[in-house]
Amino acid sequence: MRAHNVAVAVTVATMAIVGTSACSADSSARPRSASQSAATPLQGRLRDGLLTQAQLPDGFQALTEQVNATTTGAPHARASTVSIASMPCPELGVGTFMTVHAPPVEDVAVGLEQVPDSDSDSDGDGYGDDEGWFGQESLDRYAPGRAAAVMDAIRGAAQRCPSYTDTFVTGTHGQSTVSVTGADVQADDSLVLRITTTMPEVTDPFISETAFVREGDVILMVQKVVGQKPRSGVEAVLPAAVAAYRTAAAG
Repeated sequence: MRAHNVAVAVTVATMAIVGTSACSADSSARPRSASQSAATPLQGRLRDGLLTQAQLPDGFQALTEQVNATTTGAPHARASTVSIASMPCPELGVGTFMTVHAPPVEDVAVGLEQVPDSDSDSDGDGYGDDEGWFGQESLDRYAPGRAAAVMDAIRGAAQRCPSYTDTFVTGTHGQSTVSVTGADVQADDSLVLRITTTMPEVTDPFISETAFVREGDVILMVQKVVGQKPRSGVEAVLPAAVAAYRTAAAG
């Protein structure tokens, strides 16, 4: 059963969606945290604001070989003419939806991993209960005033698509529920987008999270790819990510 769950997790984690969405009609989540932060766009050196290994909490690793963390430039993903406000609901679960549907001027990222806890094995199957935490931190810089509109568009998409159906490349269907909560950080704007996906023959749902924090014209994102019963969510890394960016911006 665990092998089946892992295979399904890989399917969900690829986020290679080929179907269309079935959107429901309402959402009540709209938390927001705000402050008078004075951020610098770090134009031309946005990579300096990314987390380093020394800045990560215990148990996390920076995967600099996985994501290009050394080059600042426009994203390589092909931009879409469809905006976040109009994109299909399942696109919310695609890791590149920001750079595709709201292309920034500059984009940098670094991969993140929380090492699995190999000591936990409650069912005695030889595998730890905790499969770890994979994701990335990214920084997207927008033209002046554009980042605030992008944050509003993300909220609007979550309100438009509180639930939808995914169809993956394997033909597997999943039912996803979207929620938005506050990110619990002081910033110009912030939110956490959480997607919970249930699939046939899988007991525990898969959960993905992305925290968005706007500092001036830069949107900082910490993304946790799908997991079941993870030890922690994006809140385990987000404060360190925000601190690292602000330190670089103030330099």
